[in-house]
Amino acid sequence: KNSLRTTIYIDVPERDDDMYFVSQPGDRLDLLASRFYGNPDLWWFIAHINNLSSINVEPGTSLRIPVTAKLASGK
Repeated sequence: KNSLRTTIYIDVPERDDDMYFVSQPGDRLDLLASRFYGNPDLWWFIAHINNLSSINVEPGTSLRIPVTAKLASGK
């Protein structure tokens, strides 16, 4: 029997050392995750923080980027 599990991600509180970034044409969350965290697979973390559901981001979108991805986990 195949079943799907839902991952519940923890809330990441806003901190004074969070970075804020305005997306430019051609930006995608995987590219931003690679730039800020050195790992494009963490694109979902930026999406979660900013309530986005896609790897693509419209130019001019303001994004909160936590300084660290150590809270990038789910249960």
